[in-house]
Amino acid sequence: MSHGKPRTRFLLVGGFLGAGKTTTIARLANTFRQQGQNVGIVTNDQATDLVDTHALRGAGFDVGEVAGSCFCCNFDGLEAAIQQLGSHQQPDVILAEPVGSCTDIIATVVQPMRRRYQDSFSVGPYGVILKPSHGRKILSGAAKAGFSPNAAYIFRKQLEEADFFILNRIDELSPDEVTELGELLGNAFPGVPVVRMSAKTGTGFDALLQMLDQQGDFGRRILELDYDVYAEGEAELGWLNSSLQVTAPAGFALDDLVLTIVQGLQQSLATSDAEPAHLKVIGISDGSYAVANLVSSDTAPVLSLASNARTCRADAVVNARVAVDPETLEQHVRTAVHETCRSLAGAAEFVRTQSFRPGRPNPTYRYSEAV
Repeated sequence: MSHGKPRTRFLLVGGFLGAGKTTTIARLANTFRQQGQNVGIVTNDQATDLVDTHALRGAGFDVGEVAGSCFCCNFDGLEAAIQQLGSHQQPDVILAEPVGSCTDIIATVVQPMRRRYQDSFSVGPYGVILKPSHGRKILSGAAKAGFSPNAAYIFRKQLEEADFFILNRIDELSPDEVTELGELLGNAFPGVPVVRMSAKTGTGFDALLQMLDQQGDFGRRILELDYDVYAEGEAELGWLNSSLQVTAPAGFALDDLVLTIVQGLQQSLATSDAEPAHLKVIGISDGSYAVANLVSSDTAPVLSLASNARTCRADAVVNARVAVDPETLEQHVRTAVHETCRSLAGAAEFVRTQSFRPGRPNPTYRYSEAV
């Protein structure tokens, strides 16, 4: 890219698994597109077959995917995805969503972007979404926060490096709960701005746009991080991505398929006392998309994207991030899928399944000082 062209705006939106990053990025992308800007999106996961990528591409966005490792451990993959987005038309803005179990994003992603591409990219302030369900427990020091101390360590470190916080899902919270969460953030991280909004309804979204539009010396909160604790916290999460095909001769509602799988998984995991960090299921049939998700054990499964479609055949992708060993998680997923299909008088064929614990983070670059 020549020096004469305007720099592409690069915006990272972080947050724990199930915080609402994809919904936030989709609303941002729609807003920028309505303003006449060319938008590129980069998704990220420890494995292939990512629900987010399917959903965002289904909405008509140009999406690059860094699969098989996080941005920090595969910066070359991030560079390649960005380059591919610009192969036809250079984006005015690129939105990127790091893996929800990753932290140290400033030292390993933001600082390398600023140093290596200062003439090509303008890096915006780094916003981290607070996940209310687990955030209240972890920030208040609850005895049973749903996750181990090591996983809670990652949760806190993600917040510690933010330029500002996004208190999302206010449509699901009472005013008192919003106030409580704001106070917990203020006590733990004094002076960091908080945007209160709902990515789902758009309430408070203008404040997020104004925050992201700010120019300044952002991305300087480099963490002191114990990589042993970080690695142990990530490794306590079972990680599963499955792609499958569902058929039922008499037909079924695509929305029922995805929601019933998530409901069955929630009930099944509860019997193993396995805390979900995030469950997502997408169903795809003849251009129709349905998405259901679950963000914790004590919240209800949600149909986050309704298709209102009926079909005899669908492709589906299950993404599950749960505090349980991967083998057990895979058994829960297969059981929930097959029981759901039986209830629909159908059958499921698993095409590909990856289940594992994330390996030790090994960043491509890590800067100990900010520029």
